[in-house]
Amino acid sequence: MPEPHNLYKEASNGMKGVIIFDLDGTLAPSKSHIDPEMGELLEKLLEKRKVVVISGGRWRQFNEQLLNHLKIPSEKLLNLFLQPTGGASMYRFEDGEVKEVYADILSHEERARIMEAFDYALPKAGYLAPEIHFGEIIEDRQSEITFSALGQKAPLDQKEKWDPDHKKRLEIVKYLKEKIPEFEVHIGGTTSIDVLRKGEDKAYGINKVAERLGIPIQNMLFIGDALYPNGNDEPAKKTGIECVEVRDVEETKKVIREIIAS
Repeated sequence: MPEPHNLYKEASNGMKGVIIFDLDGTLAPSKSHIDPEMGELLEKLLEKRKVVVISGGRWRQFNEQLLNHLKIPSEKLLNLFLQPTGGASMYRFEDGEVKEVYADILSHEERARIMEAFDYALPKAGYLAPEIHFGEIIEDRQSEITFSALGQKAPLDQKEKWDPDHKKRLEIVKYLKEKIPEFEVHIGGTTSIDVLRKGEDKAYGINKVAERLGIPIQNMLFIGDALYPNGNDEPAKKTGIECVEVRDVEETKKVIREIIAS
């Protein structure tokens, strides 16, 4: 893979006005908060560009992982747009307060269908819930249902060892798609699988950004660590947006430095 900053130059020539980031594995380690250096880089970037963060997590994760670690006051966050649950909702700051732009919520019937599919897929794929787990294994995030093999709050070192080659989750995904082909099913983070309405993926979120901001997708850049097949960033490619794939948080920092320098 070429160095990320070279990819940024090739993709944009420094002209992208909207920078869209994945969160887990891109801006911060899975379910962890951004470090001080990333916070400083994002603060500088927000002075120059509109910044969108899109993640499968719920709103509270954006607080815990991102907002609580930015040192600039909320009234200076006009350029920041947040899309929890994979783009099925959007929030922005106005007059120093968080405002909901839109939110698409799963119906009770849809949630039941997804839960039934997990009841079918997990034993078929040979998954056994650990005796000790860390938080919810299947979490209802209103706009999506997310499976986390060791629990939502499992230590990162344990999560990284569970499915490094994605084979365990791909097996589960296979049976989920067999049971609920009418839904989107994507691998996310280190142990997660996200299930959403068909069409409500990160491509949907990016199109919503273009619609709400009135900015063409050609003037946007997407940065993520899961652009591989079945990864939860892969749908971004459907929009035609320029993409930069990063391996980890440190590579994301290199890309941001290049954008700031441009």
